[in-house]
Amino acid sequence: MPPKAAPGQTREGGGGGGGRGGRGGGRGGPRGGPPPRGGPARGGAVHSPTGPAALPGSHVQAVGVKRPGYGTAGRAVTVYSNFFRISLPESVIHHYDVISPDEKVLPARLNMDLIHHLQTIDAVDVFTPRAVYDGRKNLFAPRELPFGPQNSQEFDVCLSDDPNRGSPGENTGGRGPKVYKIKLTKVAQINPEVLQRFIQGQQSHDNSVLTALTALNVVVRMEPTMKYPFNVRSFFTDRETKDIGSGLVLWRGYFQSVRPAIGQLLVNVDISTGTMYKSGALMDVCLEFLGRPGQHALLSPRSGLPDRERIRLQRFIQGIRVKTTYAGENKTPRVVKKLSSAGAADLSFTLRDGTSRTVAQYFQTILNRPLRFPNNLCIEVGSGALIPLELCTVPPGQIMRKQVPPEKTKDVLEFATKRPEHRLASITNGLSVLQYGQSEYVRQFGMHVEDTTGPLTVTARVLQPPKLKYGQGSAQPTITPSNGSWNMIDKRFFRPAAIDRWIVVVYERQQRFNQQAAQDMIDGMLRSFRDVGIRITDNQPMVSWQNGQGRIADQLRAAGTECFQRTKQRPQLIVVVLPENGNDIYTAVKHFGDITVGVATQCLKSQKCFRAKPQYYANVCLKVNVKLGGINTIPDPQSVSVLTDPRNPTIVMGADVIHPAPGSDGRPSFTALVGNVDSDTAKYIATSRVQASRVEIIEDLQDMTKHVLSMYMKYRQFAEKKTGNLAPARLIFYRDGVSEGQFKQVLESELKSIKDACVELKINPKITIIVVAKRHHVRFFPSGSGPGEQDKSGNCLAGTVVDQVVAHPTEFDWYLQSHGGLLGTSRPAHYNVLYDENDFSADGLQSLSFALCHVYARSTRSVSIPAPVYYADIVCSRAKNHYDPQGNVDFSDSATQLDSAQAEGALEAYRRGFKPLHANMASLMYFS
Repeated sequence: MPPKAAPGQTREGGGGGGGRGGRGGGRGGPRGGPPPRGGPARGGAVHSPTGPAALPGSHVQAVGVKRPGYGTAGRAVTVYSNFFRISLPESVIHHYDVISPDEKVLPARLNMDLIHHLQTIDAVDVFTPRAVYDGRKNLFAPRELPFGPQNSQEFDVCLSDDPNRGSPGENTGGRGPKVYKIKLTKVAQINPEVLQRFIQGQQSHDNSVLTALTALNVVVRMEPTMKYPFNVRSFFTDRETKDIGSGLVLWRGYFQSVRPAIGQLLVNVDISTGTMYKSGALMDVCLEFLGRPGQHALLSPRSGLPDRERIRLQRFIQGIRVKTTYAGENKTPRVVKKLSSAGAADLSFTLRDGTSRTVAQYFQTILNRPLRFPNNLCIEVGSGALIPLELCTVPPGQIMRKQVPPEKTKDVLEFATKRPEHRLASITNGLSVLQYGQSEYVRQFGMHVEDTTGPLTVTARVLQPPKLKYGQGSAQPTITPSNGSWNMIDKRFFRPAAIDRWIVVVYERQQRFNQQAAQDMIDGMLRSFRDVGIRITDNQPMVSWQNGQGRIADQLRAAGTECFQRTKQRPQLIVVVLPENGNDIYTAVKHFGDITVGVATQCLKSQKCFRAKPQYYANVCLKVNVKLGGINTIPDPQSVSVLTDPRNPTIVMGADVIHPAPGSDGRPSFTALVGNVDSDTAKYIATSRVQASRVEIIEDLQDMTKHVLSMYMKYRQFAEKKTGNLAPARLIFYRDGVSEGQFKQVLESELKSIKDACVELKINPKITIIVVAKRHHVRFFPSGSGPGEQDKSGNCLAGTVVDQVVAHPTEFDWYLQSHGGLLGTSRPAHYNVLYDENDFSADGLQSLSFALCHVYARSTRSVSIPAPVYYADIVCSRAKNHYDPQGNVDFSDSATQLDSAQAEGALEAYRRGFKPLHANMASLMYFS
């Protein structure tokens, strides 16, 4: 039923991923050096200690690496951030455990209602002032509750006398209202002094700090949670909405999180988007979802509703709360369990007296009129009762906790995208919805949010980008990117590939993409190949038109064979033109090229390459060149000496895990590891695996690391003809998508796997592990409007780094916005250093990370996270291409729910079906 586990569990440990608030001082000097000149900052926004004094105490233990110092490189600028100061509570907080002894896990909303009822109606005198509750196990009170020496008390709560109840609990006739037992037991006292020491960098990160932060988060969320629909960290209001069709409406929401900072506590506030079920008649919502609004007769199996559509609809409305419209039944919302397989007139049940009636007859008796649509489906609710669709309505404000249909992604993005200045205004206005000043809970805990002073200003620095080197014959052999962007005009690739044979296969209908269109496309590609230096000897590739309904692998194999018969050479590249919605063809093409035969494939969308401009083909060349083993550009060795120092050969790895969408039980998670093989950190190889569903730690990391390291050493030996020691001296491991709660596991499990792989290969590189997080809510906004302050999109400039004001009190972390903005507000990446045997300085790691954002082969722009991590992300999302499209492994949306035994069997089937990469592709950037 609605929020089954903790509500809102999404990929990679929940929406709040990485962003940790914080507030720092002026610029720190070098480690142990004198403080910067000018003494401590006075007045202004920054008032914590400067220089080494702002660094964590020597006795303090950090989860990862303790901050060694602050960065100083780059040009200083001032930016706004979406943080507001919040004071610490004045007195001790009392922590209680909440148990409903005889209950299964109840939805968070029902739990909230029960505790609210308990505090405001059943036991007002016990709960004055009121406590705050997180909807699950934790209740925090500003004073000790009068529970006597046992420190525990049990209450009976019954919601029936509350007309506004929103409980999905069943109340079927004659049994009287349901009574819930709730037991509260005191577990701890939280002293705010712990937090005070923690933000001063004088206290290690332990459970007491964690619980104190949890308590403060529950305090600030309590008021809005009582009033609005919510998921874990956001709540949503209908002040701003957008109907996107398919029975869905978007609501604007607000995210808030209390975060520790250098010298003070901050609250991070952002806007978010909630996808809601449309309120109103359930039948209308169903028809909208099926794309047939108003056609009521369609919801009947008799009128030919296909079973596939019925199951798709059932997946959509499963878990939704509905109210019934017939007399005397308007109180309790019921939860939809499933859809009946037949209409109301075709479903019979037996009454107590042994007679049998159809659902349609039963409701005719109750309503004193026949059903309007007796042949339409019924819903089955929690108690097993069947109710005709036409008698149900959907109450407003219900969050849809499943994946948004892919065709609606564009609408969601349009609603969620706001220019930086509009987003900041929206956040500032959101404070009136959050109403910290009015919240009785915030006041009673003795806290105060400084929301009138506006968002916090932060000192940032804009780093110098690395110079990039192109190949011989370029008009400018080295270029410096400008705000994260450069172009390929008059430039040759650093190492262009060569193509002796290629073929073109068109899956678009010949009327829409004819011989002339194909010839224009070939001419455009040939021109671009020559411009960028790719050597091509085949000016007349074979072209064939195929039917996308056929067996793609057989068609591609036949085209390759025909090419071989005619020219005595097999094609090195297959260019495939796809029709609109050609995703299935794409997957089959990639499976054939990457897994089955080991040939480079490049797919083009027919409407994109029809009469395309040279710029389009130049972008296609970026992908083709690296798929064929070429290198587009490298960072100039002088500008990134950390990476290219010949005395310290460096391998940079990126790792990621991707989890199945919410509601897809029995699907596995996929993992990927990517690493460079060349000395210029520009040429990458990848390996990927299947593992148990929703497991975040990479199970096969030792084997994967060993593979990548062996390939690195082979490439140095055979391609770069290096002699002497082939092993890397440094191994820098970037890990994507781990939430803060899992840092310890990464250190315990993944670091061990990497070290074990090195031992197996008898090598001993110095290891550095950095977690890169994008799923957080920290944003930066330019404070000025000049070109030195913001780019064309109104965002901060590429290379903006912040490691002070909003950084962590003890850990070595920073935020880096490495890409130029295009649409909406750019999101900086949050870097956390978990382990560092190389003793890098803050400047060293920040510039290295920024440089790696420039070697992403598919674009002439810097990207938002280092290229190896970006590649790992792509390799994960392409894992399904490893499965035979003709096989029986199902990746469609209609795969059904499974129990745990079935899920275990399904995982085994996924492991068996996962075909390895073809040997030809193992050393190429096939994923670009």
